[in-house]
Amino acid sequence: MKQWTVDAFAAAPFKGNPACVVEPFDQWPSDDWMQALAKENNQAETAFLLRTADPARFGLRWFTPGMEVDLCGHATLASAHVLLAELGLEAGALTFDTRSGPLIVSRAGEGYEMDFPADPPRRTTVPEGLAEALGVTPVEVRAGRYLVAVLADAAAVRTITPNIRALASIRGEAGETGQVIVCALADATDDVDVVDRFFAPGCGVDEDPATGSAHCILGPLYADTLGRATVRFRQVFPGRGGDIETETRGDRVLLRGQAVTVIESRLRL
Repeated sequence: MKQWTVDAFAAAPFKGNPACVVEPFDQWPSDDWMQALAKENNQAETAFLLRTADPARFGLRWFTPGMEVDLCGHATLASAHVLLAELGLEAGALTFDTRSGPLIVSRAGEGYEMDFPADPPRRTTVPEGLAEALGVTPVEVRAGRYLVAVLADAAAVRTITPNIRALASIRGEAGETGQVIVCALADATDDVDVVDRFFAPGCGVDEDPATGSAHCILGPLYADTLGRATVRFRQVFPGRGGDIETETRGDRVLLRGQAVTVIESRLRL
């Protein structure tokens, strides 16, 4: 069977966030098998698809090298790209049934638009040890699915070098451990509104290059900060990074970005 590696939230190869997408199954493999393949791939996520009676609807599950996760934006984008661009599926929109409910992906210009649940973050106190682990004191801290550390400026986001081992033990309000977004308004010279990074040693990824689920939190936060629904983000992972546009609509957030296939492989399993 085939597998594709796709750079998501990228307009060119070797940018954005790579995800492996396996050819759709007629029934789910065992959890252990999917976890073993995700560990073998050693990408932030491997996406597994399940065919249904509806040709435009699929089951979708995501595995990091260390665990199954409840929501992954870049691997959802990569999955839609594989189905539409590589397998030639004729559909205006795709629906994915996931642990986070139905997720809809449609074509949008040269890229894709994903309809995800919004996760507006709440103000919270600074968890013990967070400033020490980050090496910088946040201006404020918010809590959604992940902790959000708002920093003083874009330069602080770009240059931060956290203690990953210490960060792995930081627990947020939702009970998640070692999953922290850092963000700030972009500089006047940037062509985006916000820059951010995502550190996730708690789920086996020291730093993620471009994270859709993080922007389900950041989209509503900065829509409120800037007073407009649409916000342009750049996740400034060193050497890669990705561009994500969000549009907050009530309890949903639209995530927009492009994707590029970089590898087509055949699994001998």
